[in-house]
Amino acid sequence: MKSIGFIGLGTMGAPMAMNLLKKGYSLTIYNRTTAKANELINLGAEVVSSASRVAKVVDVLFTNVSDDQALLDVFYGVDGILEGIHPGLTVIDCSTVSPETSRKIAQELAVHYADFLDAPVTGSKPAAESGSLVFMVGGDQEVFTDQAELFAALGSKSLYMGPSGSGSYAKLAHNTIVGINSAALAEGVALAVKAGLDPAQFLEIVQSGGANSKQAELKATKILERDFSNQFSLKLMLKDLLLASKLSQDFKFPSPLLNAATNLYQIGLSKGFGDQDLSAIIQCYEDWMHEEVKKRPTQPNFDRKVSEAESNRRRNNRVPMNISLQLSVYQWEQEGSFSGQNIKGVLYDLSENGLQIASSFPLAKEMFIVIHFPQEADLPPITGKIIRIEPKTNEFRYGCMLSGLPPYVRIKLEEYIDVKRAEADLD
Repeated sequence: MKSIGFIGLGTMGAPMAMNLLKKGYSLTIYNRTTAKANELINLGAEVVSSASRVAKVVDVLFTNVSDDQALLDVFYGVDGILEGIHPGLTVIDCSTVSPETSRKIAQELAVHYADFLDAPVTGSKPAAESGSLVFMVGGDQEVFTDQAELFAALGSKSLYMGPSGSGSYAKLAHNTIVGINSAALAEGVALAVKAGLDPAQFLEIVQSGGANSKQAELKATKILERDFSNQFSLKLMLKDLLLASKLSQDFKFPSPLLNAATNLYQIGLSKGFGDQDLSAIIQCYEDWMHEEVKKRPTQPNFDRKVSEAESNRRRNNRVPMNISLQLSVYQWEQEGSFSGQNIKGVLYDLSENGLQIASSFPLAKEMFIVIHFPQEADLPPITGKIIRIEPKTNEFRYGCMLSGLPPYVRIKLEEYIDVKRAEADLD
């Protein structure tokens, strides 16, 4: 088995290194801040005092640092990688840097009969922890193929993009879209809140319509709960957008959306949000409209008042209505990627908090599902959250809380269920 080195144990590097250890690889590490290496040492990693020492003793060396200058320093600085280079070494750089820097290092290593792959990733900290990153790789294709097992150990997919620098080009183009989408999400949400709309309800509309994006799916909860803990920092997004802006200048073509997003993140950095998650850009709009975007107190799922007699009837009359449902279940894989499947279910009952659904398919608490009613109901897809699970002999019954429904949909849903209940009672 190949011996592996890892330099750069930050937000992404540390969980990547941990996954290599868990897969049984021998790992030698170096980080300027030695305290970040303690957990890896406890798992069996060997820590050394310089980048050159890592390079001397491993077959493959991963680097994952913050920017171009940090990468150049770790290669060319005192006790840098180049001082420990040896023929046959492969360096895989997962940093997001300029294609120019990637090509420069690749050419330098080739002189020493060593190989270099620029292999930035998509997927933030959770994907690094779960081993579900996606690698976009530039360099020699044969070298890429030789390292396939390592990419598989760390990610769910690796794509060969072309010669040296191609991985870096792909990452900057990708993050241009991410940055613009995130900025658009913040601006749209701010506009809705300023108009007096419930942000949770509005974001549910976004995720159900043409405005949806992976950023909306990944960042909506962080915005509503004002959780700006770092998964991918605002300052790193700005760094990537500035690199992309330089590329557009080099290519001599206009990039108005990129320029607007870059300006917005520069404002965010100037306001002190740089070390927070990129979703913190919403705070710029909050400053401008003098209002916070946050989750509002939970409202009852059905606005119409229910009489005590009717409420008791609903609690006591647990007659299955046999309304067939299609449930869409989505699972997070990595930043920018979800997987999903459709399963069958039956509407069992209406509760004060939402719906009770029966299905033979096992689901988990806190999971969100999209409920599709029969065509006769004339209801849009409705999002629900699993809050209670009651195992039965051949099925599970799920308490499903609904939120953010427009009043007319709430009324229409309740009326439809009352009709179906009456039909069940007659039978």
